[in-house]
Amino acid sequence: MRDKRRFHENSDYSDKVTLLQGDLLQQESIDTFPDNIDAAYYLVHSMTQNEDFAKLEAQSAQNFVTELNKTHCRQVIFLSGITNDTGLSKHLLSRRHVEDVLKDANAALTVLRASIIIGSGSASFEIIRDLTEKLPVMTVPRWVNTKCQPIAIRDVLGYLESVLLNEKSFDKTFDIGGPDILTFRDMMLGYAKVRKLKRYIITIPFLSPKISSYWLYFVTSTSYQLAQSLVDSMKNETIVKDHAIDKVAPRKCLTYQEALELAFMKIEQNSIVSSWKDALNMGYLHSAFMDQIKVPQNGTLEYKVKLPIKGDTQPVLSNIMAIGGNRGWYYWDWIWGLRGFLDKIVGGVGLRRGRTSNITVSPGDVIDFWRVLLADKVNKRLLLYAEMKLPGEAWLEFKIIERNNKSTLSQIATFRPNGLLGRLYWYSMLPFHLFIFKGMAKQIINYKVLVA
Repeated sequence: MRDKRRFHENSDYSDKVTLLQGDLLQQESIDTFPDNIDAAYYLVHSMTQNEDFAKLEAQSAQNFVTELNKTHCRQVIFLSGITNDTGLSKHLLSRRHVEDVLKDANAALTVLRASIIIGSGSASFEIIRDLTEKLPVMTVPRWVNTKCQPIAIRDVLGYLESVLLNEKSFDKTFDIGGPDILTFRDMMLGYAKVRKLKRYIITIPFLSPKISSYWLYFVTSTSYQLAQSLVDSMKNETIVKDHAIDKVAPRKCLTYQEALELAFMKIEQNSIVSSWKDALNMGYLHSAFMDQIKVPQNGTLEYKVKLPIKGDTQPVLSNIMAIGGNRGWYYWDWIWGLRGFLDKIVGGVGLRRGRTSNITVSPGDVIDFWRVLLADKVNKRLLLYAEMKLPGEAWLEFKIIERNNKSTLSQIATFRPNGLLGRLYWYSMLPFHLFIFKGMAKQIINYKVLVA
């Protein structure tokens, strides 16, 4: 992984895991592969980066193979996409090309080709979720009638485990899918049924792929690059045509409805480990962003709010760590929503990304259009970095200061302007800051979670 500090898994096997840090796009950073590898999973894509994602994916795979060939690895397992259709999208062609690159490894290659994966963290699932939850009436492009064979994330993990060092799977490619063949329309209506929502879908056949991409970009939490790649792929049917996997790793897969119910259960339990939305967006931060937890002092503009805390500071800290997402920003949420909408218009991430978890926050997570740089419960400090489009850089810091038996909430908005335009932006926003940041600080101190 690019920064092992972003790994927060706590389980019975955590103490048996050794983390290696590196960036597959920078070969010099991945020369630490141990020699005694038995098998390697390749679970990498670059669709959220830019229009050259196919080139990046090929480079990443080639660097991986170069280093892996220095080891005694016996098997490489790659999770790809079903590519049985003709006229494949750029995304699916890239998946196919990565398979070809991985064949150059000295180890045996096992490829599992999946259709849409159902589970929180899957980009396709999150788009279905966003559309169905937010739009009672949907006017949708004709790709909603494309057929696919969705599979639960639990079954994907089951197949990934079953083929591990299974010699029957060596140098083989398998299609994997659930028992249901559905259109995207079926999946959205099926989602609505499980959630007990009434939804109406109207197909507009003349919507171009570009308009469809912008439509997904504005309505859902996806980036434009990812929306563009997914829309391009939605013209291709992804149906299992070869059932050879049944002889190598037989498995009774969950139905689409069962997969949805499992996903909702995980969401309600706040047990989502990670999400595609937490991936770094090229152009905002580089992979070493967590080293920059000290807010710059020179050439910056600040707006500070300090308010006394009466009583226990723990509820205030909990409110700080729960900010954004479903909880909102405590004060004038409609202004934050408008700012997110304006950010979307100019090609930014907008406010729809939400949070990975409503109750926990870790460095590297996203909170709406912010990136978490530091979430320190011991020192009672949360530091956010803005990923919205700005003529400069912005930080938002919350900290509880305890001195002389007195507690204070410190809230500091810092902006490093990029030239005159940046300064004009800051001063034009200052009247809003005067109300928003002070109101937010008061609400963070006074906010009470209602318990039924």
